[in-house]
Amino acid sequence: MNTMEQQTIVSTNYFFKNQVDFLRGKVRDVYFLGDKHVVLVASDRISAFDHVLPNAIPFKGQVLNQIASKFLDDTKHIVPNWKISEIDPHVTIGIQCKPYPVEFVVRGYLSGHAWREYKAGKREICGEELPEGLKENDKLPTPILTPTTKAESGHDLDISFENIVRNKLIKKSELLKLKAYALELFEFGSQYANSQGLILVDTKYEFGTNDGVITLIDEIHTPDSSRYFYADTYQKNKEAGIEQKQLSKEFVRQWLISEGFQGQEGQLIPHMSAELVENVSNRYIELYESITGQKFIKRDYSTIENDIEESVNNFISSN
Repeated sequence: MNTMEQQTIVSTNYFFKNQVDFLRGKVRDVYFLGDKHVVLVASDRISAFDHVLPNAIPFKGQVLNQIASKFLDDTKHIVPNWKISEIDPHVTIGIQCKPYPVEFVVRGYLSGHAWREYKAGKREICGEELPEGLKENDKLPTPILTPTTKAESGHDLDISFENIVRNKLIKKSELLKLKAYALELFEFGSQYANSQGLILVDTKYEFGTNDGVITLIDEIHTPDSSRYFYADTYQKNKEAGIEQKQLSKEFVRQWLISEGFQGQEGQLIPHMSAELVENVSNRYIELYESITGQKFIKRDYSTIENDIEESVNNFISSN
C-alpha cells in the first residue's frame, strides 16, 4: 500500500486465520484459506505484454473486481462459478478450484493480437482459418476460439484445439464442454454490451473444476480480460480510418508499442507520466460506468488495509 495521496493499493501482506498459502499474481494477491476458500485481492497493479508496469492505476482493482462480480452473478445460469461473495470493493472470496492449464480467448472481431498476427501474414490462428481481405477491427464471420497456454513466466502461447488434445492438456470431452461454455458466455456478454451501446470485441475465460464440476474462475468481461468499442462510432471510425476508442487495456499496449516496448528481452518499460496514469484510471472508470450503467463510487483508500482485513476475518468467523 502506498500513500493515501496516490490512492492505489500495490500489494498486500495479510496473515489470515486458516491461511495455508499465498500467491502474488501479475495483478492479484491470492490467499488460500484451508482447502475450500480463496481470497482474491484485485490490486491496482497493471500488466501488459506479461510484464507488470512500474505505475499502479488508481481505482483499477475496484473496477475489475466489481465488474467481474456483476458478471459472475449474471452468468451463473450458464455455468457454475467460483464466487461466494464480494466482501470489499477490491476483494472477492470464492471456492478453490483446480484450474485448467489453458485460457479460452473468444474473438468476435479482428483486433489486438489477432490483428497483429493477421497483418504479419498469418491466415490461421489456433487452428481457426481467417478469410483474405480482412482489415483491422473487422467483424469476423462468426466468433472464434483462440486458446492460449498459461505460462508460468513470459508470454502465453497460442494453441489449437487439436494440440490441446494431442498434448493431453484437457480431455476432448471436457474441451468440447469448455468451448461451448466459452462461446455461450461470449454471446451473453455481446448481447449485454450491445444493450449498453458497446461492442464486446474479444475476451478470455478461465475454467477449473470443483469436485469434478466445470467451474468458471477468475474475472469475466473486465477491461483487463476484454476489449470493448463504442457501437455508435464503430462504423464511422472504420470508414474514416480512425482508431476505435479502446475501453480496454489495449490502448496501454498501443502506447507501449509506440514507445518501443513489447515485452521482448532487452526492452525497457517506458516511464508513465502522471497524466497518462490519470488517463488510464479514467478509462477504467469510464468502462465501469458504460458497462454497468451506474455511477462509479470511488472507495476510501485511507482505511483500505483495515477494511480488507476486517471483511475477510468476518467471513472466516462466519464460515
